[in-house]
Amino acid sequence: MDTLLTQDIGKAGYLGAVAVVADHGAVVYRGAFGHADLQGQHPLREDAIFRIYSMTKPVTSVAALMLVEEGRLHLDAPVATYLPAFAGLQRVAGGSVEAPTLMPVQRPLTVRHLLTHTAGFVTGGDDIRVASALLKAQAPEEATDLSSYADRVARAPLGTEPGTRFRYDGVNTEVLARVIEVASGQSFETFLRTRIFVPLALHDTGFEVPPAQRGRIMALTTRDAAGQRVLADTPSAREPGVRLRPYTSGAGGLYSTVADYLRFARMLADGGVLEGVRLLREDTVAMMMSDQLAGFDPPVPAPEPGEGFGLGGYVVTDPAISARPGSRGQFGWSGAASTYFTIDRERGLVILLLSQHLPTDGAPPLPKLATPFYRAVYSAATP
Repeated sequence: MDTLLTQDIGKAGYLGAVAVVADHGAVVYRGAFGHADLQGQHPLREDAIFRIYSMTKPVTSVAALMLVEEGRLHLDAPVATYLPAFAGLQRVAGGSVEAPTLMPVQRPLTVRHLLTHTAGFVTGGDDIRVASALLKAQAPEEATDLSSYADRVARAPLGTEPGTRFRYDGVNTEVLARVIEVASGQSFETFLRTRIFVPLALHDTGFEVPPAQRGRIMALTTRDAAGQRVLADTPSAREPGVRLRPYTSGAGGLYSTVADYLRFARMLADGGVLEGVRLLREDTVAMMMSDQLAGFDPPVPAPEPGEGFGLGGYVVTDPAISARPGSRGQFGWSGAASTYFTIDRERGLVILLLSQHLPTDGAPPLPKLATPFYRAVYSAATP
């Protein structure tokens, strides 16, 4: 596994990577390779801090499910119950950006739709070009808080009928984060800190990194048109530790470490509890890690062969045809900047692999890290 990771690290590849594997709660493999900086002067340490981007989504999902258990949030309640601006939604039925044809949605947009990315929000794609342009015109990512973000999204029509199509889009989770604020009566950041980060002792996880700890953040790279590795053109690459979004993004706003995220993943792997601290019931975790798409009427087509989608992450439904090695019910997700995790409760495995590289349109991509590493783990693991 060391060889597999180091072969893609160097001048033509990734700056570095940190990986950890836990087997029934015990760490059986760990490694830190390469460098934390573009100049190659600082070896990457195991306690490095990473922008985990979309690996924030499972954290947001856990927050929502905690409120479901408390009766303050209901999976099949209309989103408009918590955010009235989403009442009377319409969807695009044709026309052009300048003159769209709109029609009322036939079923209410629910919290479950947000968790399963079946809400009908659309960003990009030729088949939903009109709806995508109308949403983009509202500029939700320029919002400075989740309330404004949700209000901007609510002013745009949906691209598809809720509950009829899986389309992975961070808008779902950003709106869910605002629902969490309303249902909990707390800011999203406060809820995560007091209900998840502090109880699980996630000391280095948050939307910003304290100035004294910013030297631990790995540089964020990309490739230019010539294929050369360069610093990414983002605020958090230029000034590591600042917020990844202007608002507290539930879809992709967190920084974390391999140690912190391993604790979060172990909590899920152990059925919602870690070292005596319980965040979720066992049956709630089982629901989170079960395919939700097959339960829609009619069922929503799966995003990938052999895979469905749970409440906030992919779920392996048929290992024989899935591209991922593992067991039925395996759950996980990844982040835009080359961060990955997976939980295989049947085998008792938790696998984490973190780097910091953003792919760029028009530039040659780097080799994928996660799937080959997962295969090596399963080859080495005892059945």
